[in-house]
Amino acid sequence: MNTTENTKEASENEEVINNEATLEIEAETEVSPTEKLEAELSDIKDKYLRLQAEFDNFRRRTAKERIDLINSASKDLIVNLLPVIDDFERGLKSFETATEVAPLTEGILLIHNKLYKTLESKGLKPINAKDSAFDPELHEAITQIPAPTENLKGKVIDEVEKGYFLNDTVVRFSKVVIGA
Repeated sequence: MNTTENTKEASENEEVINNEATLEIEAETEVSPTEKLEAELSDIKDKYLRLQAEFDNFRRRTAKERIDLINSASKDLIVNLLPVIDDFERGLKSFETATEVAPLTEGILLIHNKLYKTLESKGLKPINAKDSAFDPELHEAITQIPAPTENLKGKVIDEVEKGYFLNDTVVRFSKVVIGA
């Protein structure tokens, strides 16, 4: 019986040794929770840095596009105003040789209309102030005078300088005289 017990004991010892070896191999191949968290943190940091770099590139690109848009908008307006400048130069030359005032006046009026149409095509509109109620969001009161009639009290009696909208935004307030 001794041999059987020895054999049995030996096989149990062998089994224990095999189990311990298996556990050691599993422990070596298995990643600890700390290492898992460190790897996950590393991935998250990498994604964050990439996202930050992407955002910086986006911000630079949009700033450059905005500057280009502003420059091209100014260029477009200047190109449209060049024919008006040419007309003014021709008008000034005609002043040197003209003997009559009527053709000069007509030429200046044509140039004014051309300039106005060019600016109007870019979104410029005048503010109609005369005989309207005073509105501080559209008008700048220069002075008040006694109203000639009762119905002109608090209304614009005279417009000293015309105001303008550019695409529904006031770019210059109308300078007006108000009836008191």
